[in-house]
Amino acid sequence: MIKEILVATHNIHKKEEIQQILGPDFLVKSLTDYGIHDEIVEDGATFHENALIKAEFCFRKTGIPSLGDDSGLVVDALDGRPGIHSARYASDHDFPTNIAKVLEEMEGIENRKAHFITVLCYFTEEGAQYFEGTVDGTLLKENKGHKGFGYDPIFVPEGFEKTFAEMPAEEKNQISHRKRALEKFLVGY
Repeated sequence: MIKEILVATHNIHKKEEIQQILGPDFLVKSLTDYGIHDEIVEDGATFHENALIKAEFCFRKTGIPSLGDDSGLVVDALDGRPGIHSARYASDHDFPTNIAKVLEEMEGIENRKAHFITVLCYFTEEGAQYFEGTVDGTLLKENKGHKGFGYDPIFVPEGFEKTFAEMPAEEKNQISHRKRALEKFLVGY
């Protein structure tokens, strides 16, 4: 039996990525699919808090098991910024502007270490469960590639020579932070 899950996002790329990773046993739906246009105020101080806010909102609104995903880029030399503010670092979901701000702040800095993190909160009538995934890498000094979304054009995962934005979705989805969190979700499901 196919399990329906509501992902707390309007981001079609994120929905497709999650669907591809979870596979045919799941039917991934988004807020858009349910006609939910309420703004979810992500005012948590951590990835865990924001993931919970999203998942609980969706479950309370629909009664459908819901998955809140809070992800971000954590840069060592920037004391963890943009972190939980990744999507709105310079401008709300305007990633070319957000990337430009990170690259500007990184000018002249040799330590280019960073990681992506995803915290998933799965919320049902039984409460919340959390699943976390990370991928380490380095930041480039300029954009490379046109695939993916977010900070993918400047992030090279450890052990690779190309950015997430240069990888086909299938390759990225085998090593991404979201993949690692979703694998833990599937084990715990």
